[in-house]
Amino acid sequence: MDLNFELILTIIFLLAGAFWLLNKFVIKQEEGLIEFAGSLAPVLGLVLVLRSFMIEPFQIPSQSMVPTLQVGDFILVSKWTYGIRLPVLRTKIIDVGSPERGDVMVFFPPHEERYFIKRVVGLPGDKIHVLNGIVFINGDKMEQDASAEEPNSARSVVMTENLGGVEHMMQKRISPTRLSQNFSAVVPEGHYFMMGDNRDNSSDSRVWGPVPEDRIVGKAFARWMFWDKFLSLPSFDRAGKIQ
Repeated sequence: MDLNFELILTIIFLLAGAFWLLNKFVIKQEEGLIEFAGSLAPVLGLVLVLRSFMIEPFQIPSQSMVPTLQVGDFILVSKWTYGIRLPVLRTKIIDVGSPERGDVMVFFPPHEERYFIKRVVGLPGDKIHVLNGIVFINGDKMEQDASAEEPNSARSVVMTENLGGVEHMMQKRISPTRLSQNFSAVVPEGHYFMMGDNRDNSSDSRVWGPVPEDRIVGKAFARWMFWDKFLSLPSFDRAGKIQ
C-alpha cells in the first residue's frame, strides 16, 4: 500500500482547477487543450471528495493480516468512521468517532509515510502484554480457541481470538517468534496499539510503537474482490464483511 493516490489526485485536481480558472477568466477557449484540462476539474473534484471523505479502495500487498486478509484482496475503507479529515493534511475537522478494539484499520505508522493495515488491539491507556503468543490487556487474557475453518500447517496454527468481545481469526507460530515471546507496553493517550492477525509475521506496534491519532486513515470494513495475478481472472468468492 505504498502509493499515496490521494496526494496525486489532489495535485491533479488543483492543476485542472487552475486550467479551469485560466480558461474561465483569461483565455476563454471554447475548445483546446486548456479547455479540456479545465473541464476535468469537476469530475476530479467529485472523485477526490468521495475518496477523501467517504470510501477509499485499497489492495492488500502483504501477508501480515492472514488469515483475515490475503495478498490480492481488494478492500473498502471508510474515511468518515473515525472523523472527517482534510485530504493530504489529515487534519480532523469533524469528530465522528474513535477506533474500537478489534477494528481493522488503515493508517500511517509513526516511522514512515506508507499505508499500513493492522488490527486495533490496544486503546489509549491500555497495558499490553504478549506472552508466548497470548495477548493480555490490562491483565485480562484474550482467549484463543482452535479454529476448524482454516487449515493449520506444521509451523503455524489458526485460532479464533476474542479481543474483549470481538472475535476474529488469527494465525500464530507453534513456537512463538521474538515478537510474541514476551513483550509489554503501555499505550499513550491519543495513540493506538496495532497488531497484524498473522502475529509472527507482522511488523506492527511491537516493532515501531503505537500509532498517533492524527495518522489514522480509516476503518477497513469489506472485501469486494480478490485478484493476485495480472493474467488471472478476478474472484468475488471472498467478498464480504471484514471481521
